[in-house]
Amino acid sequence: MNKHQNIDNLGRLHTSTAHDSAAKQVAGRADYIDDLPEPEGLLHAYLGLSTRAHGEIVSIDLEPVRNAPGVVGILTAADIPGEADISSVHKHDEPMFATTHVQYHGQPIFAVLGVTREAARRAARLAKIEYRDLPHLTDVDAALAAGGKLVTEPLKLERGDVAAGFAKSKHRLKGRTVIGGQEHFYLESQIALAIPGEDDEMLIHCSTQHPTEIQVMVAQVLGIPHAAVTVNMRRMGGGFGGKETQGNLFAAVAALAARRTGKAVKIRPDRDDDFMITGKRHDFVVEYEVGYDDNGKIEAVEATFAARAGYSADLSGPVTDRALFHADNAYWYPAARFVSKPLYTNTVSNTAFRGFGGPQGIIAAERWIEEIAYALGKDSLEIRKANFYGTDTDNVTPYHQTVEDNVVHRVVAELEETSDYKARRAAVLAFNAKNTVLKKGIALAPVKFGISFTATWHNQAGALVHVYRDGSIHLSHGGTEMGQGLHTKVAQVLADAFGVSLSTVQITASNTGKVPNTSATAASSGTDLNAAAAWDAARQIKERMAAHAAALYEVGPEDIAWEFGGIRAGQQFVSFGELATSCWMNRVQLSAAGFYKTPKIHWDRSKGTGRPFYYFAYGASCAEVTIDTLTGEYVIDRADVLEDVGRSLNPAIDIGQVEGGFIQGVGWLTTEELVWDAKGVLRTHAPSTYKIPLASDVPPVFNVRLAEWSVNKEPAIGRSKAVGEPPLVLGYAVVEALSMAVAAVAEYKHPPRLDMPVTPERVLMGVERLRKASR
Repeated sequence: MNKHQNIDNLGRLHTSTAHDSAAKQVAGRADYIDDLPEPEGLLHAYLGLSTRAHGEIVSIDLEPVRNAPGVVGILTAADIPGEADISSVHKHDEPMFATTHVQYHGQPIFAVLGVTREAARRAARLAKIEYRDLPHLTDVDAALAAGGKLVTEPLKLERGDVAAGFAKSKHRLKGRTVIGGQEHFYLESQIALAIPGEDDEMLIHCSTQHPTEIQVMVAQVLGIPHAAVTVNMRRMGGGFGGKETQGNLFAAVAALAARRTGKAVKIRPDRDDDFMITGKRHDFVVEYEVGYDDNGKIEAVEATFAARAGYSADLSGPVTDRALFHADNAYWYPAARFVSKPLYTNTVSNTAFRGFGGPQGIIAAERWIEEIAYALGKDSLEIRKANFYGTDTDNVTPYHQTVEDNVVHRVVAELEETSDYKARRAAVLAFNAKNTVLKKGIALAPVKFGISFTATWHNQAGALVHVYRDGSIHLSHGGTEMGQGLHTKVAQVLADAFGVSLSTVQITASNTGKVPNTSATAASSGTDLNAAAAWDAARQIKERMAAHAAALYEVGPEDIAWEFGGIRAGQQFVSFGELATSCWMNRVQLSAAGFYKTPKIHWDRSKGTGRPFYYFAYGASCAEVTIDTLTGEYVIDRADVLEDVGRSLNPAIDIGQVEGGFIQGVGWLTTEELVWDAKGVLRTHAPSTYKIPLASDVPPVFNVRLAEWSVNKEPAIGRSKAVGEPPLVLGYAVVEALSMAVAAVAEYKHPPRLDMPVTPERVLMGVERLRKASR
């Protein structure tokens, strides 16, 4: 058993504690939105979708829908009393229902209300809509060829003299890499339940990472104050960024229907429709030029990051910004220039996904590192080491932030040793020299990942904490639980602050009526923000309780000491429950609203300068693969991962996040392929056609460790670091290992330049291409 799996039942900080929902989930007792008791008279909504990728709506006949069995009503844009737009960035480019024209296949045009979900679902297919087709653009190349219309303002990052850097460089190379998108494939689909109350009041139960945004959008659509809308969310069945903005539509439809009918309304799409309606990870085409010396040290780099944004802005601006922020990964560039192109396409608007553009930027950096290695005939790890950021010099990013916490050298050196990389690489080379059909590859790649929202105002959080007179504690905070263990970690922080066992803390649903104006649980900052806010609430209550104890037992403040289970006032020990009762009897307030805002950060987008990140998280992975050069099929033989999470708040949960993140990254980069046909229809819209990793895809040897020596340089909660997003990028080591195996057929003389996802078909095509090149 891994020592991190030894569970501490007291829930003390920095120990492995079971996820608060784990037992309930295994037993099927964890409630999700669709498990909640249905109110009397509940109606079900379903969406009527466009069957064209781009076109004018010539006519709509909804009478067949209205007359279908079980249908009680229809909603269109004409029924919206407030704003008819649900754009998360308020650009008014995302209509709730299309009216005069449609811009992607699957765009909602109307909603059906039925007495059962099946009645509404069947009726939604009966509309008679006539279109006049218009030309459509479904990928990056088509969008660029058509002029490159953007959905939002691009970003340029520049530092140093790029022209001079290229002029100085002894070697230069140009390249292009394609990085595919990814479906979130959360287990619980999008879902919302709206219950109307008195006057304008509306209660929304919704599977969302951003309750406040749901509140704002529902209020906007209904034309009512934010305070009239309450959003309640206990847990999600997965999110991965797909429930940051994508729940807006479903909550707004349910709320509009509830307002129109006076009845509770639920909406839950089929998996196929969820695929078509909701945005995905942005796919990128990156074109780059790099100048470097004989040792592979980069002198200058320039790159354009073109992304399929979809038909509206959504979060494409900040996603493509973050791709540029991470295009350095762990490497120092004396001169760099990066430009983003968030391109308009006639596809669903792409959105947040674990990493938020950062992984695409990092992968671009790793690709040109790999290219340099092939050009010079060196091990790519040697090129990486030659370009790592320094600690005291060579430590300024392309966005002019100084890297002050660099531990990448130690992380990589430790993994290189524990994975036995050098000996295994020599063994791989020897194997490839003797085998003609099977070829192996191995790679070791690092990650440096910036932690904070780059929109500075999102870096804030609130928490509401009550201590009851029996000593039990009520916790509510602004973060949301999607399986990542956030509630458990925040409860651990609170229990540790009060010196009580974790069972004393009652975790409650995220609720906009308790904690207002929350930020999305995203950017890997959920624990940093919300645990710090809970700690602040505990601090306030403890100060009052300590002052009361000092007065009650007639001792000075210096004689008060908190201990596990209670407080010591001089020689007198008082249990926490006793003290809580005494405080109540003496009218001491035992409730507090905590607040936290991340210090030090600032960002000026217009100048491309600032400190957008509070700190960096580091990691590294080593992957070994074997390919069949006759079929392109391959297996991942082994993976070793070392992740820097600072001083872990809960090692068991953090190990789980690293394992899951790595496998999700591998899936994205190897098997998960999104395909649109010539008519702009998404063809990979179900498990039958879209291939996520299975348990059998986990490497038979899978070693995951935390860097136990790491302590966050910044005073984040418990000196921990974020863990949600950074591990995902480490799946790239599998891609580079596959590249090495493919390159082996031509004696490593040519870079394979495999586009992602690296499916078996792409492996086979790469093998054939390199064989021809070597003849």
